[in-house]
Amino acid sequence: MRGVVRGSIRSGCIGGLAMAACLFGALPALALDAIVEKKVFEMPSYTTTGGGTIKNVRIGWESYGKLNDAKDNVILITHFFSGNSHAAGKYKADDAAPGYWDSIIGPGKPLDTDKYFIIASDTLVNLSPKDPNVVTTGPASINPDTGKPYGMSFPIVTIQDFVNVQKALVDSLGIKTLQAVMGGSMGSLQAFEWGADHPEMVKRVIAAIGGPEADPFLIGWLNLWAAPIKLDPNWNNGDYYGKAEPKAGLTEALKLVTLHARHWKWADAAFGRKWAEDGKDPKAAMANQYAIEAWLEKAASGRAAVSDANHFLYLVKANQTFVTGNGASLEDGLAKIKAPVLLIPSADDLVFPPDRNMRPLKDRLEKQGNAVEYTESITSTLGHLDGVVNIGKAGDTIAQFLAK
Repeated sequence: MRGVVRGSIRSGCIGGLAMAACLFGALPALALDAIVEKKVFEMPSYTTTGGGTIKNVRIGWESYGKLNDAKDNVILITHFFSGNSHAAGKYKADDAAPGYWDSIIGPGKPLDTDKYFIIASDTLVNLSPKDPNVVTTGPASINPDTGKPYGMSFPIVTIQDFVNVQKALVDSLGIKTLQAVMGGSMGSLQAFEWGADHPEMVKRVIAAIGGPEADPFLIGWLNLWAAPIKLDPNWNNGDYYGKAEPKAGLTEALKLVTLHARHWKWADAAFGRKWAEDGKDPKAAMANQYAIEAWLEKAASGRAAVSDANHFLYLVKANQTFVTGNGASLEDGLAKIKAPVLLIPSADDLVFPPDRNMRPLKDRLEKQGNAVEYTESITSTLGHLDGVVNIGKAGDTIAQFLAK
């Protein structure tokens, strides 16, 4: 899995917190005091865990801080389902918002760029191939064998495939040790997989708002996320490139993701039972809406403009099939992790509820002899999204964990 790092692209920020704002609403605007560049990593060919071949693989990546001479001061950031590699900083000074974890990445911050070299990469089948700041290979990419987009002929990919391509990127930079792999939500899945697949390389695993596998209830939720796309006649079994795209289905899918990632406490505080428009009582006409309905439509429509429906479905499949270690059982996979683990749940998470995921995981890891830390410092009203927006509340714990 040899690859090459090539030039960079710099353009206006549609990614990071600004992207999340399209999907989730207004977010805080803290900024790493630096202009960052999106770089591109390329592999001529990659064979998936399922045996499929993908040619001309390209993923985007960013870095913050400086790689030391020993190349042993590296932290890898892995992103969430609807995210990308824009974890900190801005592409241009006038960008609307910085990267999504800017509050903890930078000089003197928990992920201190005066000390660490921090890498963040886009995944395969990233949700947003239409975003000029995302570089990814997936169903919307051109199959060099046919000259047409892959569509549903693209091989099924797994979380382990995401990690394998990231490993090739890290190898291309001559890096043999990672001080930590840290991710949120789907990024946590990748962090667990890194710890299981490369225990000799990963010194710490930091998992926020995620778990070590997709449990049956989450698999069912992911099925619901995907359903509107498959019901849109324009999806056409994935054959829509160059034709009318399944925008309506994709928008409905993103509305589901948006609401699932929030919490009813947020909905009560932000909207209550307000009408979308004055004088238009939802009881008076079918088209009249409540404010939360109109907000979900606007947020999801904005995000759909840079997303791809097939990429969404491939991400759903990758999350559904995830079990740490890609083995026969979760126990086997977790047993491969040797590094200390920091677990950062969100108290009101409806996607990865702490009682269902991280608290039992803490007990499992401790029983097998891992050093485990667990912090309940992220409490607010945003549910799952708190692990992105309010990660700074766990900043002291993260800094102390990295210092050990």
